Amino acid sequence: MDPLSDILALLKPRSYVSAGFEAGGDWAVQFPHYDGIKCNAVIAGECWLLVEGMTDPVRLQTGDCFLMTKGRPFLLASDLSVPPADANAVFEPAKRGGIALCNGGGDFFLAGSRFTLVGDHAEILLGILPPVVHIRDEVDQAFLRWLLDRMRQELRDRRPGSSLVAEHLAHLMLLQALRLYLGEAIQGRVGWLFALADKQMGNAIDQMHVDPARRWTLQELARSVGMSRTAFALKFKQTVGLTPIDYLTRWRMLLASERLTSSSESIPAVASALGYNSESAFGAAFKRVMGRSPRQFVRNRIEAAPSMALEPAGPV
Repeated sequence: MDPLSDILALLKPRSYVSAGFEAGGDWAVQFPHYDGIKCNAVIAGECWLLVEGMTDPVRLQTGDCFLMTKGRPFLLASDLSVPPADANAVFEPAKRGGIALCNGGGDFFLAGSRFTLVGDHAEILLGILPPVVHIRDEVDQAFLRWLLDRMRQELRDRRPGSSLVAEHLAHLMLLQALRLYLGEAIQGRVGWLFALADKQMGNAIDQMHVDPARRWTLQELARSVGMSRTAFALKFKQTVGLTPIDYLTRWRMLLASERLTSSSESIPAVASALGYNSESAFGAAFKRVMGRSPRQFVRNRIEAAPSMALEPAGPV
């Protein structure tokens, strides 16, 4: 897989509610704090989006897709002066999917989904994204419009299996939105996601993901992307925010935590599979990145397992 797919696979984004929202006339809906990621798209009409903590509202138009990543309360409205309705009440009929109506509908239609990141380390994605990722429809609009049209049809028709189809469409919307955002990323932003847009840095990250157990050196990585050692080290740090070796170590520890959680492999076996000759060296690296030893990590995960559950579905 590629690095974006690798990391999303580790984070296990799970859509646990997909729904539509249709409004007519003058309307406004206030949404509460939420967990995870919201991925919504405007299929028909226009509205304002006002997020708590942001000074200026965002104008959303037909075809726009937007991700919300920080859990902040927000307002959707045709007119910001309209007293808002409570989203929990508006979306009560659609809490298991379907379409929520406001003022009888007819003028505005939004489809979307809310994701929890079931895997650990959600901050490796959420931490580098702004509160709102606004994707306009000019870029690669054909595929995005197909997704939107299919989502609207599934939510309206409610045919057998529609919930599962809507969930898969929501995953595609999330991935497509991240890809489009990556394509629009402003120069100067720092983080692994933005580094993927740079051919040389993206290739270096890809090689580390393909073979994390290899004893990569700075010289080898630089040579593999056609750069000098010094220039590569400087550009990688400026683009990713970590040195190449620090990034490699962090990626190894993320893989290690997943294997220790989801498999029956022993700590020495995981250490060996990720290129460590000794359990002590692996343990030191793991504690430095994860903040606790591998044994403490496994013990804490076992103790927490019985209480781990998804929260009830709420408004999109």
